[in-house]
Amino acid sequence: MAANNTIVGTLNFITLLLSIPIIGAGIWLANEPDNACVKVLQWPLIILGASISVVALLGFIGGCWRITWLLIVYLVAMFILIIVFACLVVFIYLITNKGSGHPAPGRTYTEHDLNDFSGWLRRKVTSPYKWDRVRSCLNSTDMCSELNQRYRIAQDFFNARLTSIQYGCCMPPAECGYSYINPTYWLNPNNTAASMDCLQWSNEQMQLCFHCDSCKAGLLDNLTKEWRNVDIILLITLVVLIFLYLIGFCFALRKYKTEDTSPRRHKQDT
Repeated sequence: MAANNTIVGTLNFITLLLSIPIIGAGIWLANEPDNACVKVLQWPLIILGASISVVALLGFIGGCWRITWLLIVYLVAMFILIIVFACLVVFIYLITNKGSGHPAPGRTYTEHDLNDFSGWLRRKVTSPYKWDRVRSCLNSTDMCSELNQRYRIAQDFFNARLTSIQYGCCMPPAECGYSYINPTYWLNPNNTAASMDCLQWSNEQMQLCFHCDSCKAGLLDNLTKEWRNVDIILLITLVVLIFLYLIGFCFALRKYKTEDTSPRRHKQDT
């Protein structure tokens, strides 16, 4: 009996440790400029991880100190959290399985359209009110200004591996035919009719292409890449969590059956 309680306590201690990558993923996203501006996924992850750690702590206490009712609370609460966790993992996968993009004309990078992404993600940036808030947040970062300091020669800039949000927000779309002066200063477009973004571009450093659809699409591409990486970590954590939960459930069920068939229980019944 004591051995079973120790095992259940150990399993819940490991479960407690599993909350660390979940909370860590939320904190990592919160410190990424794009996610910090959009504020969608980081807090649900932090809250979920904290909830799992609290419930796992209850299971650890219940297992080590043989508190049956606390173990029951743990089993029910953890089951609910696992369902929520699984739904979140599936949801992230569904909203990030699009956005492949297309090669930019005459360039070595990929451009993206808003239609490349799921409707749920598009709604996060197409609302004027929401985008004004996100745009102001992005403007406060140095993601564009740092390009002028890093790349002095045009060839170095065109060969650089920039983020999608830098391609979309800090420079005009390639199809517009602007001439390069420096990473955030372009002149003499030869095809302004190619898209509305060609007219939205401005050499004003606080505007650039932050009003462009290409900027919104670049932001969404950044988000989907980061969320996919997070989703892989979450999926692995979920599988391990389910495995530990099933083992703990089996031990709890075994303990209940043992107590139910114990001589003391039969003596009380008679």
